[in-house]
Amino acid sequence: MALLLRALRLIDSQRINSPKNYIYTGNEILEENGDSAYSIEETIDCSDFFASKGWIDLRCMTGEPGQEYKESVESLGEVLAVSGFSKAVILPNTHPAIQTKNEVQFLKTKSAHWFSDLVIQAAATKDNHGEDFTDILDLHQEGVFVFGDGIRPISNPDRLMKILQYLQKFNGILFDQTYEPLLALFGQMHEGLTSTKIGMKGIPNVAEDIAIHKNLEILRYSGGRLHFQTISTKGAVEEIRQAKKEGLKVTADVSLYQLIFSDEDLTGFDTNFKVLPPFRGKEDREALIEGLKDGTIDAIVSNHQPQDADAKQMEFDLASFGMIGLQTFLPALLKLSGEISWPLLISKITEGPAGVLNQSSDTLETMTIFSTEEDWVFDKYSNKSLSTNSPWFKSQLKGKVKYVINKNKFVKI
Repeated sequence: MALLLRALRLIDSQRINSPKNYIYTGNEILEENGDSAYSIEETIDCSDFFASKGWIDLRCMTGEPGQEYKESVESLGEVLAVSGFSKAVILPNTHPAIQTKNEVQFLKTKSAHWFSDLVIQAAATKDNHGEDFTDILDLHQEGVFVFGDGIRPISNPDRLMKILQYLQKFNGILFDQTYEPLLALFGQMHEGLTSTKIGMKGIPNVAEDIAIHKNLEILRYSGGRLHFQTISTKGAVEEIRQAKKEGLKVTADVSLYQLIFSDEDLTGFDTNFKVLPPFRGKEDREALIEGLKDGTIDAIVSNHQPQDADAKQMEFDLASFGMIGLQTFLPALLKLSGEISWPLLISKITEGPAGVLNQSSDTLETMTIFSTEEDWVFDKYSNKSLSTNSPWFKSQLKGKVKYVINKNKFVKI
């Protein structure tokens, strides 16, 4: 089936291109040159839409196995597709953790019908506890090349060094959400003026800054590839910027909502704003945006972490961390587009994450087509996730994904 995508404005990392016609052949996307050998079966008017390569998310979570009521493999697959993502890395923090061939095979089987391509991050240590190693080489035989402990930092320096050394055997990459747990102990939000005013135990910037510095020193010694996930502080940006100048094989991402909200949004004690790392202050946010612009930060992630109602509807200090962020991803990008250009935003969810995964491609095999003007309500009728832990739930949002192409798969939203 050949589709004609008429008057579509393609955004790449350099520019928003003028409207052109594209043909989707069922396997690839070609620029229409007026002399096509393909028989067009359907024409889609895209004059009101924009498009880019298919989006890639380096960090999202499923509850299955163990906590299917938060997010099943099936529901995550659906929400990824309707949110515009052609590829996603899932975290290993399930019950049991993704740490043996059994769990990897289980996820591959359950996600075989997904529209999006699945990249599995397997646990680097057993049960993500940071001590005993998983069988990294055995897991690699199942096709796994991304390892880490997901929402838990690998804070033991000996374990971190040895994992980096193991991964060099097959050019694997270590993903780490880096902070010092003891410096963040009992913390509920960013440590600053707002936490002092509302009497909440804070998580200081130094918890992240010290850990980033330590891990970079280990990387200098051991070699390997290290990817920092969800960085949040000015100090972290500066450390990673310097490490890149030195030529270390280091990359980084930031949660999209980290660029939208700040610690001042927590004054109402809405537990949907309780995330880790916490929303920081104005200076940190500005440093993160500058880090995106100068290439220090390679990717923007959803950090989609579903939580059931019981985990959120309680006192703030007892509530679980996490926010869902897939279906609200485009509306959040729109909120940022006044400060960051569309070509740069698109690069951080296409070429950037593809480079982190060492899967860059010059061919146009995937495409996300979206409207920046369409309004919609994020509620129980439109929500495809099994969880609702978002401050934007029951709100009217602007920005809607319309079509997504992933090689031989086509979805109309």
